[in-house]
Formats: sequence, structure tokens, C-alpha cells
Amino acid sequence: MTLPASARRTLLFGLAAVLAACATTADVETAAPADLRPLLAPAGRLRVGVYPGSPTSLVRAADGSARGLTVEIGEALARRLGASFELVEFPRVAAVLEALSVGRVDFTITNASVERAATVDFTPPLLDVELGYLALPGSPVQAIADVDRPGMRIGVSQGSSSQGTLTRQFKAATVVPAPTLKAAAEMLRLRQVDAYATNKGILHELADGLPGARVLDGRWGVEHLAIAVPQGRRAAMDWLQIFAGEVRRSGLVERAAARAGLRGAVAP
Repeated sequence: MTLPASARRTLLFGLAAVLAACATTADVETAAPADLRPLLAPAGRLRVGVYPGSPTSLVRAADGSARGLTVEIGEALARRLGASFELVEFPRVAAVLEALSVGRVDFTITNASVERAATVDFTPPLLDVELGYLALPGSPVQAIADVDRPGMRIGVSQGSSSQGTLTRQFKAATVVPAPTLKAAAEMLRLRQVDAYATNKGILHELADGLPGARVLDGRWGVEHLAIAVPQGRRAAMDWLQIFAGEVRRSGLVERAAARAGLRGAVAP
């Protein structure tokens, strides 16, 4: 029996709660040196950049509370800095990265691509997420082999690393940018695109709201999700890498991913 999306989400959140309850105080609370707080949270609070619809960034539980890898790891970092926590929401990942590059936000978790490393600084990856395609019943794209063919329209998030990569790789298919993930779902529903490409965490989230939608078998790549901060904060990077290692070893990354319902994650 296939559970409805709302029931699956409730089950995932319930499982995450059990995991959290079973965990010991495994989050090793190593406080940051006092001189790093003004460097990592110069506004006196940690401004965490997120965008809705992605379990790696921000999703909402049934009670409206914020979930997501970026949300929970950001909260943990704020605690260790002794700073307040501020969630700053943007319509898409490209807008988060733009704000990060000019210092309007202090922290996010995103794909650590070579292109992005030119404008922001990254820790080593916390986890990897497979990249794939989502298609509706009746779409001419029903397998990865169907994608790069003449006439195929493949949706991507505007300004995303998927847009850059697939634009370079495709020989025949057309890349169609979507301004938000909500718009992406509508493009699929209206058959304005034949499939949508991004990480599988987002694809499964979209599929939950699109009857019959299917994340295709296989993958076309992997995203390496890492903590990103504005450039110019190099003096804090050694400690930030220690923090990244601690939240991985403590299991906080896995529990935050479970609470957000993240699917498609693999070990980095």
C-alpha cells in the first residue's frame, strides 16, 4: 500500500523524533573561541540563508516549524558562537548565494562546486546527494536515456549548479529555468517541461505534491553539500572545519536530514 504524501511526511518526522530521543547528547558542544563570533556573526546574530522546498535548506513540518539541514546545522553553529539565530529566506538558491557573496547572510549549506568556490568559502562536505530527474506519467522522458534528445525540455532551478552543468552537457535537450521550486511544480503540472533536474532531496519533495510523479532510476551526478560562508573570514575556517567534522561524527547531520525528510543522500 502506498501512503499519501502527508502520511509519509508524518512518518519521517516521527522517525526523526525517535532517533533524536535515542541519541545521547552526541552533539559535541565545542564553543567557538570568543574572537570568532564577530567574524562569523558580524551583525551580532548568525544570519542563515535558506530557500523553501528543499530538505537540504528549508521545509516546514505540519505544525509550521522550520526543518532542513541548513536550519539545524545553522542553529547548532549559532549556539556554539553564543549568537542569536536569524533565518533569512530567499526564493531560490542562487539568491542565497548572491546574498552570501556580499555578506548579507553569514551561513548556508549548499553544493560545493568549483564555480561557487570562486565567491564563497566552503568546509569539507557534510554529505552528498544524488542528482536525478523527475517526470510525470505520460512524459516522453521515462528514463535517463530519454533526456538528451531533440525536443526534450528539462526544467532546472534558475541560477543553480544544475542549470550550469546541464547547459554545458546537453547536446540536444533544452534547459528551461524555473524561478522557484513552486514554479517548477507548476511547469511540470502544465507540461511546460518534460522533466525536472536537481538533487533527489528536492525531487522527492516535489513528487509528494504531484500525483504519479516519479524520480527516475539512476543519477546524472552528485552534489557535495558543505557549509558555505562569505569570503574574507579565513581566520575562522580552521575552527569551522572542526565544527563540520563534529556535527558529522555526532550524528547531527543524519538526524537533521531525517527530520527534514531528506531522500537521496549518500556518504561523502
